[in-house]
Amino acid sequence: MSISLHGRTLAGFMIAAATVTGVSASAFAAEKTLTVYTYESFITEWGPGAKVSEAFEKVCDCKVDYVGVADGVELLTRLKLEGEGSKADVVLGLDTNLVAEAKATGFFVPHGVDTTSVDVPGGFTDDTFIPYDYGHFAVVYDTEMLKSPPKSLRDLVEGDPTQKIVIEDPRTSTPGLGLLLWVKSVYGDRAGEAWAKLKARVLTVTPGWSEAYGLFTKGEAPMVLSYTTSPAYHMVAEDTERYQAAPFTEGHYIQIEVAALTKNAKDPELARKFLDFMIGPEFQSIIPTTNWMMPVTATKEPLPEAFGKLVEPRKTFLIPSEEVAANRRAWIDEWLTAMSRN
Repeated sequence: MSISLHGRTLAGFMIAAATVTGVSASAFAAEKTLTVYTYESFITEWGPGAKVSEAFEKVCDCKVDYVGVADGVELLTRLKLEGEGSKADVVLGLDTNLVAEAKATGFFVPHGVDTTSVDVPGGFTDDTFIPYDYGHFAVVYDTEMLKSPPKSLRDLVEGDPTQKIVIEDPRTSTPGLGLLLWVKSVYGDRAGEAWAKLKARVLTVTPGWSEAYGLFTKGEAPMVLSYTTSPAYHMVAEDTERYQAAPFTEGHYIQIEVAALTKNAKDPELARKFLDFMIGPEFQSIIPTTNWMMPVTATKEPLPEAFGKLVEPRKTFLIPSEEVAANRRAWIDEWLTAMSRN
């Protein structure tokens, strides 16, 4: 989902023209470019990327250049691979589960932005990572294909194996990691047993959310791991209540998505200006009906009526990022072992 918004002009011709007309050549100085690394669904034609860049470019005297990867976990992987050679100025699309691990890379620096207006469940604050939206993970189901959806995570794990679900890979996808942590939150030391049972219901495991949701809406499976907010898209954009999130009695795991300034940012002040813009009303107004997540600060207009019809979790799960960083590999190995059993 990558788009590019920057281009070059014939600088030599412009300077020559400026000399002839008496206009200062500095007026034609190269336009600043802000490079934002993010996940692909943010910058598809239906995602918030284009609207965000258009709005920010009106106030920044710059161009926004997006670099997209499949999903949030892939962002961290790419940054580790690129190291000091990365061109990222801002990284947008990690989540709170990855904050401790991301900080440990030394790739990010404190943002210096006033975040007192930010309000997320649990009250997350950090000197380096700034939330820009949040949502609770949920099993979204097709009401025309499934009349009795699971009512709990245990129902999902132990239910009819002929009723399939599409899930995302926790090694590459933040929703996939979210499900892994959700299962760990509910089952604890018995998470491996739960995965071994759930395996029978898994149609396939995709690298990222977009592939999973695409298979679901094509009717390949009656369920998909997504968000409590996903049905709002179908209600607003398609005028249908066919797709719904199943409320789970144990509660739901939350995803708080964050962005941060990189140590190697070409223009740190421009990057900070973007982060400040990100938690302002214009950016936040774009998020609900493009990224289909909840805003973290006030929006310019009230949320669409559909958001009032969404599942409200009874309980929110969130494992501290330090605990996730310390155990992520072991928990993924546990998942791999269970999913590879015959």
